[in-house]
Amino acid sequence: MIDAPNKQEADVLTSPSEQPRPAPTPGRPRRRYGVWIVLAFLLVAALVVYRWHMSSQAASKKDTPSSAIAVGVSSVQKRDVPFYLTGLGTVTAFNTVTVHSRVDGEIVRVLFNEGQFVHKGDVLVEIDPRPYQVALEQAEGQLAKDQAAQQDAKVDLGRYQQLWQAGVIPRQQLDSQQATVGQYDGAIKSDQAAIDNQKLQLTYSRITSPIDGRVGLRLVDPGNIVHATDTNGMIVITQVQPIAVIFTLPEDVLPQVVAQMRGRELTVEAYSRDNDTKLADGRLLTIDNQIDPTTGTVKLKAQFDNRDLSLWPNQFVNARLLLSSRQNAIVIPSAAIQNGAQGPFVYVVGANQHVQVRPLQIDFSEGNISVIRQGLGPGEQVVVDGADKLQADAWVIPHAANSSNAPRSGSGPELRP
Repeated sequence: MIDAPNKQEADVLTSPSEQPRPAPTPGRPRRRYGVWIVLAFLLVAALVVYRWHMSSQAASKKDTPSSAIAVGVSSVQKRDVPFYLTGLGTVTAFNTVTVHSRVDGEIVRVLFNEGQFVHKGDVLVEIDPRPYQVALEQAEGQLAKDQAAQQDAKVDLGRYQQLWQAGVIPRQQLDSQQATVGQYDGAIKSDQAAIDNQKLQLTYSRITSPIDGRVGLRLVDPGNIVHATDTNGMIVITQVQPIAVIFTLPEDVLPQVVAQMRGRELTVEAYSRDNDTKLADGRLLTIDNQIDPTTGTVKLKAQFDNRDLSLWPNQFVNARLLLSSRQNAIVIPSAAIQNGAQGPFVYVVGANQHVQVRPLQIDFSEGNISVIRQGLGPGEQVVVDGADKLQADAWVIPHAANSSNAPRSGSGPELRP
């Protein structure tokens, strides 16, 4: 009789596919969904934390000193600013004389040096005076001869008057003697005029300077024969102290200039052609009596003492007419002004060392400074150097602008940062 296997053996003999499966628990699927929700939540939280961490690093990196831009700044100032009118001018001598000989003869001496300053009446050239001295002596001899003849005729006239009164000679003979005396009177006057003429010719043989001025290059040498009819002169003398500058301004500013001239004397400054070096100070003399219709400009004439000879005839200069002075003007360096699509602006450094874009209204520019009508206040810091690297809200490290960039206002004081 075969015994029935026990329970364990029956379980071993049974195949896995035939083994019974445990019954599912009702709350298990819900736990799986909860796990996935927690995992998704953790993933989103990690992503948020990561984004926040990266933005914090970017912000800290942005605010590190290595990313700040070094710029040169200058303070906005409030001061009086002169207002100039500038025009191109030409230096003109008050007097220029080309000296000619008024007599014929040989030059025996030249008594000046090229470039020498001479005064009116100084002897410059001597022409051989001997021919004129001889002619003078001849005229003086003729005068002495006629004077002796006149004296003899007067003595005879006295005798004829006595004889006529005695009835010895007729009246006609007395009248003829009186006429003879009158002829000698005329001859003496003619002789005196000849003497004066020869003295004048003798004076002309010593050529003198007609003005105070500077002698140019010598055009003749000793030994040359000169004539009064020569077209070329011997010397050119130019008056350079004082000297004049004739410059032009637009006709639109003429009413302002005339109005200012009524109340005071206007000053004029002469600058070099590059408008960088001041040459001399002068004063406005007059305005031309007409406007040039082809250019729409008017000529003005200024006088300069020119003691240091900084101005020379026919030199081109920039003439600056001081018209008025703007009181308590807001001033910044012109280098700080940038031009954008909306007009001029500047970068202003704030308290947190971040720059702001500030639009401006410019009144006028004078030299390398600009007068601001609206947009800035005294004491603010504007960027002068390094503005090309900036944009709005950029972080900067400001320092004082270089002295080479410190603007100057014409002849006024420099605008320091």
